[in-house]
Amino acid sequence: MRFDPEFWKELSRTDFEGAWHRGPEVLSRPSLAATYPRKGFRRAAPHPIAETIQRLREVYLSMGFDEARVPLMIEEADVYRQFGPEASAVLDRVFYLGGLPRPNVGISDRQAEEIMGIIRAENDSYAVPPEEVKEKLQQTFHAYKKATIDGDELSHEIAADLGIDDALVVHILDSIFPEFRDLAPESSRTTLRSHMTSGWFLSLGAMWEHYPRPICLFSIDRCFRREQEEGPTRLMTYHSASCVLAGEEITIEDGKAVSEALLSAFGFEDFEFRPDEKRSKYYIPDTQTEVYARHPEIGWVEVATFGMYSPSALGEYGIGVPVMNLGLGVERLAMILYQADDVRKLTHPQFFPRTLTDREIAAAITLREEAQSPEGRALVEAIMATATANAAAEGPCSFLAFEGEVGGRRLRVFVEEPEENSRLCGPATFNEVFVQDGRVLGVPDTEKFADVRANGAPTGISYLMAAANLAAARIEEAARCGEAASVQVKMAKTPSDVNLRIPDWTMRYITDNKRKVDVRGPVFLTVRGEIGE
Repeated sequence: MRFDPEFWKELSRTDFEGAWHRGPEVLSRPSLAATYPRKGFRRAAPHPIAETIQRLREVYLSMGFDEARVPLMIEEADVYRQFGPEASAVLDRVFYLGGLPRPNVGISDRQAEEIMGIIRAENDSYAVPPEEVKEKLQQTFHAYKKATIDGDELSHEIAADLGIDDALVVHILDSIFPEFRDLAPESSRTTLRSHMTSGWFLSLGAMWEHYPRPICLFSIDRCFRREQEEGPTRLMTYHSASCVLAGEEITIEDGKAVSEALLSAFGFEDFEFRPDEKRSKYYIPDTQTEVYARHPEIGWVEVATFGMYSPSALGEYGIGVPVMNLGLGVERLAMILYQADDVRKLTHPQFFPRTLTDREIAAAITLREEAQSPEGRALVEAIMATATANAAAEGPCSFLAFEGEVGGRRLRVFVEEPEENSRLCGPATFNEVFVQDGRVLGVPDTEKFADVRANGAPTGISYLMAAANLAAARIEEAARCGEAASVQVKMAKTPSDVNLRIPDWTMRYITDNKRKVDVRGPVFLTVRGEIGE
């Protein structure tokens, strides 16, 4: 069997092109946008590891490999069968499975009386005699010891036997039977696999005589390794993308062909095959090979290892044909594709300080109150247009902005300034909200703030827009109740003063990084609505 790497190189330029760095995209979805008119919809982001696994699955399946699930729990004896003298060193790095033993619990007469005291304190009319309580408990504990009752069913079974509440049973077990509280786990001889190889030997031993050959299988699943500590390139649990080819004609050349075909789909171009000096005992000597691939953006990196399984190791499972195995670390590949420098951050970003771009902060900023109806949104536009057209008018002054029906009521809405020596719109009314270097800034269109407006991320919100929405929302609500309303936005000191909402998670990022929110400014915009005849 041979795989054509040129085919996969061509495929990488088409089907898989750009798959790794698309990032969030704002999509237009009319049905949803009608429900949430303020914002577009961000395309949900897959986890980098899950995305890498999915792409690997697609490539393996397209190459003709069937997907398999191989055993996760490996007996210690199988590790010795596979690794031979090397097994002791391998077992030093595996996790053994353990569990809590089931105690043999006896019940004395004194304990039975204590149990009755607890029960009667909660149930004055409890009439079951102590000897019957003792007998029922002994039977239940015996069933638990024999594993006919599971541990998570014990409290419920006792409660049912004695006719008492589950919570009371928990109190009895904790206070009278320290055997349960003092249990310590005991280890078995079963391990969690540290290599996919462990599962492949077991699987191929069961199937090689019963399936047409060559057998082409892949599995992408977790492995576990008892590292002394995790680091930027090392986790205690990781994913291996592993495959096997089993058949009479399989050679080490198939490993090279599969490597090139697999990695070509991810944009890697040139390949080098270098002897792996680790030389695991389950491989034929001098066949264990490291794959180095050159990515056009990253350069040369080690991405996989392959080799031919040793006939002596195969013989332990009665496998009578040559087997090539290739293993690829998913996290390593994902680090390369996402240009990450710490696998811990790539895998578990929730445990590390989050970085928000200016655009992400800007997208998170919304209005606290908005008009809800089409008439209310038309009112917003009318208020903004009237305020803009008459911004410099001296007070006292009043301008009719809207006349029509809102909330089932005839309504007239005015933009006005009731005080003398004041203009209709305050100096900050036309400020717009931008985010630059993590700072949320409300700035006017002046030379002083040209850099913020040119290089900051716009929110698309001006103070006028925010104030108009606040006024329209409250006038709209008052109109439904048949009431007039007047709304005035005065001096803005905080986001809420100008009807801005900054989510708490965004504010946490801003404060944690010692950035600021500065939306101060004199707005002094008054909007009044009156019910018409």
